[in-house]
Amino acid sequence: MAYRNQQEFITALEKAGELVRIRTYVNPKLEIAEIVDRVSKSPHGGKAILFENTGYDFPVLMNAYGSQKRMCMALGVEKLDDIAKEIESLFKLLSSPKESITDKLMLLPKLNQFASWMPKVKSNRGECQEVIMTTPDLTKLPIITCWPKDGGPFITLPIIHTKDPNLGTRNVGMYRMQLFGPTLTAMHWHKHKVSAKHFNGYKKLNKRMPVAVAMGGDPVYAYSATAPLPENVDEYMLAGFLRKKKVELVRCITQPEIEVPADADFVIEGYVEPGDDMIWEGPFGDHTGYYSLPDWYPRFHVTAITHRKNPVYPATIVGIPPQEDAWLGKATERIFLAPIKMMMVPEMIDMEMPVEGVFHNLVIAQIRKEYAGQGQKVMNAMWGAGQMMFNKILVLVDEGCSITDYPNLAKYVFKNLNPATDIYFSQGPMDVLDHSCSKLGFGGKMCIDGSRKFEEEISDAKYSGQLDPSRADQVIQQILTNFPEIKSSNTSLIKNGIPCLVLSIKKNRPRHIRELHQLVSQSIMELQFLKMILYVEHTVNPNDLPTALWRFCNNLDPKRDHILFEASNNHGSYACTGFDGTTKTSEMDNFKRDWPNIIVADEKTIKVVDDKWDQLGLGQLIPSPSLKFKEQMYGEEAVAAVPGLS
Repeated sequence: MAYRNQQEFITALEKAGELVRIRTYVNPKLEIAEIVDRVSKSPHGGKAILFENTGYDFPVLMNAYGSQKRMCMALGVEKLDDIAKEIESLFKLLSSPKESITDKLMLLPKLNQFASWMPKVKSNRGECQEVIMTTPDLTKLPIITCWPKDGGPFITLPIIHTKDPNLGTRNVGMYRMQLFGPTLTAMHWHKHKVSAKHFNGYKKLNKRMPVAVAMGGDPVYAYSATAPLPENVDEYMLAGFLRKKKVELVRCITQPEIEVPADADFVIEGYVEPGDDMIWEGPFGDHTGYYSLPDWYPRFHVTAITHRKNPVYPATIVGIPPQEDAWLGKATERIFLAPIKMMMVPEMIDMEMPVEGVFHNLVIAQIRKEYAGQGQKVMNAMWGAGQMMFNKILVLVDEGCSITDYPNLAKYVFKNLNPATDIYFSQGPMDVLDHSCSKLGFGGKMCIDGSRKFEEEISDAKYSGQLDPSRADQVIQQILTNFPEIKSSNTSLIKNGIPCLVLSIKKNRPRHIRELHQLVSQSIMELQFLKMILYVEHTVNPNDLPTALWRFCNNLDPKRDHILFEASNNHGSYACTGFDGTTKTSEMDNFKRDWPNIIVADEKTIKVVDDKWDQLGLGQLIPSPSLKFKEQMYGEEAVAAVPGLS
């Protein structure tokens, strides 16, 4: 369904019991983010929140997409899979043979539907231009500061419009914008993004680049701006398809080359000058759960700010998962499953992106396997598909298990896995936010092929041992005794029939993990069942599996950080692969890049929110999620010793 504007969406959320209005004063600097962080980590994503008293003229809407129910409401569907099914039926209709005139005539209504989804530019002004600021001033907007080490306030939910200077084709993307003054922000578009490509085109022409930023309007606009579409597909065609109604656009007042949604709440018009010096932007608490490091980005100069009457400023925060962006990612996972199946990987059955993998880090793909080597074929196809090129860890399975039942999925993968032959390593482009890469935006990838194997794929080296959990406890306890640098372990996976061990390690020398893995593997060789060991930082609790997995995936470059142990004895051949998911340093790992901090709130903000919680109308006090992660940032001993951290 189409919402006339953001206010209609807010009304729908409130009627559905999905919105809380907070009338108590809450400061956009840190306090709003701390409240939303607590709520978004509540069961099922908590509620959307409308902060009505921010010290500014405009209320702030947060966590609007922060649950499956609200994501479905934003996109106008009962279930996210409904969209994938509709896309799949469209692909089949368009690609099926049209042998008779009747077949062709039957296609006409669908072609008319396509036309009804195409965006339309209106000749008059839109609601987004009802009020024009006499003097544009971004400091009049309630732009939030999310985290204490952020470089400053950031616009976090901007819908950014640019055009190719040669072709005139539009791109609609979402890139954060750090506030530097009343008419100046940074424009954080990464080198892989289409808007950055447009900017390179303007630089070659030595021509000023017009840009417009919309906020609010139909909630489908913000989702479409995040969608991984091909360059030649207009995001507003996707929006039209999702809302079943074309998007009406109007020309900007000071940048008439750019059109924006007529129903947006705010529009910021301006330009990027190719000859300008870049501006040092960041750091920023990002969706990885770590601060993204500062870097040089283009300057965006504001020429006009317009808004509708009674607008609402939409914003979001990103940080340690789960957050609101997890549900935007879930929508992409479900919606783009159909195009991946139809155009690139026809054997694909399903796909899952666990929240701990923060989108690109971990993807599980289920395929219909029919021949030897099919897993490698799918691996290469997926790593060559749009934003899937940023994927770090790809796990492949076949029809033999559910990919959403994680315990049984793990059992199935390890049952079919020979760690010496069924883990494939590569390297290529990575998300520039991936701090584990030795070089910015370029690093290692791996594919774990957990599908059943055909005869041609089976190695002569076979496992002969059987899992004995009681014996495993004894041997692992001996390991803890022999290696004092191992601070804790998680044996729950082993006890559930999953031959994987998680160990938290305090590194104290170069190549420590590599040497330790060989020694540990030799110690457990007699068990003949353990296939993989994951090493995490000593401050990480390995028995908190979601957190340990999040830390592990973020800190791992699979090609660089894997260690394979192979040996033979009277029981047969044995292999165990270790993965170093610890923090990398120059001293211990010869790692030359800066390593970012985990995102946590400061003690002062936590206390302010605790003290006013009873006035917020959010029910029983939700403790700050940051309290859990301070130990992982500083270590348990440091937290106990330093005033203000505990």
